[in-house]
Amino acid sequence: MIEVNEMEKLMVVEDEASIRGFIVLSLKHAGFDVLEAETGEEALRIFKREPSVHIVLLDVMLPGMSGFDVCEQMRKLKSAVGIILLTAKIQETDKVHGLGIGADDYITKPFSPAEMIARVQALLRRLNGNEINADSEYIVSSVFKLSKKNEQFFKNDQLIELTPTEFTLIKTLMENENGLLSRDELLDRVWGKNFVGDAKIVDVNIRRLRQKIEDEPSEPSYIMTHWGRGYFWNGGKA
Repeated sequence: MIEVNEMEKLMVVEDEASIRGFIVLSLKHAGFDVLEAETGEEALRIFKREPSVHIVLLDVMLPGMSGFDVCEQMRKLKSAVGIILLTAKIQETDKVHGLGIGADDYITKPFSPAEMIARVQALLRRLNGNEINADSEYIVSSVFKLSKKNEQFFKNDQLIELTPTEFTLIKTLMENENGLLSRDELLDRVWGKNFVGDAKIVDVNIRRLRQKIEDEPSEPSYIMTHWGRGYFWNGGKA
């Protein structure tokens, strides 16, 4: 069983009572403190009054406000929250859209409790698992500065809000400055060796990062692509 900080909470947002009950029970058996909501509107009310919610498992197909809309609102309220979308849809466009608006991961229904717990644990590690070396608390590269301790990222001393996954991804790239990392290597380092989702999650998050940090996202200067081989951080730009 994973060790869970008692201050951390998970929230399950699912309108079907039987599915929600199954998810909540599985998470509680794994040692998590779990809140639950039936609608997107209810989820946002809980989210606003419970700042200790660290991960949200969010169904896409909700009555009224969609899971996509809830995801966007939650991300605006708290950039550091982890969001896992639960979806019965298998269309590529839905997956890309969900990741593009700020979700950290998605699980396609039906799924096993073991898969769900593994994905939650992997996201928790991205939220909490950065061990700090006192000699390298910061990574400085060109106009960028990354604080490992505070999990913050700056460009020209201006804070850029990143999701937990985006932060771990850019930290991984910067720690390997000018070193080529394949998509599989990034999956292992950022999402974990047991990740069973679509490898294109790497590309979507790279695209999202470029939109946030590059002067010209369509012609990146820092997060570079080596076509067919992977990505690397170019720290040589003045």
